[in-house]
Amino acid sequence: MDSSLLAKESALVLILDIFFIWFFRDPKRRAEGPEDVIVSPADGKVVDIRDNTACIFMNIYNVHVNRAPLSGKIVTMKHKCGGYLPAFFKDSHRNERNLICIESDYGLVRIVQIAGTVTRRIDTYFNVGDHVARGERIGMIRFGSRVDITPPDGYMLVVNKGDRVKAAISPIAIRNTTGPDYPGHHAGG
Repeated sequence: MDSSLLAKESALVLILDIFFIWFFRDPKRRAEGPEDVIVSPADGKVVDIRDNTACIFMNIYNVHVNRAPLSGKIVTMKHKCGGYLPAFFKDSHRNERNLICIESDYGLVRIVQIAGTVTRRIDTYFNVGDHVARGERIGMIRFGSRVDITPPDGYMLVVNKGDRVKAAISPIAIRNTTGPDYPGHHAGG
């Protein structure tokens, strides 16, 4: 084999190795602040808010490890096979997805992990009946994808479309303790 061809192949392998090490990074994070504040389950950009649900798109450069937005017990996990449309499209309801429901001291929080165009795998680290702590790693979606989060009744979203969020760090929703519950109400709208 030609030494220049071998050098080019070696360089390509090294570049791919560096990319995968960077892509699958998993920084240490700890949720801080009041326990009843819902933190983001994913790094990314809020691409939509509808029906009291925040939709967070994770681009290729975001960390793809998902984290528990509240402490509680996993009471539901449902995997649905599907397609691989870009996760930011409204038609992504046809994509492969994984529903995780966590029963917390403050109510039921719903997380939907949605596969994207390149994604071919959603990994979940827990099972029904397991307890998770707020900010704890709960799974990973490989490559570009989306995570939707719906807080329990009595919470209002504190993010807006276009906001950038970080898993376990950025507040997504807070309890409405100053008046009647406003399901569907969110900051800026």
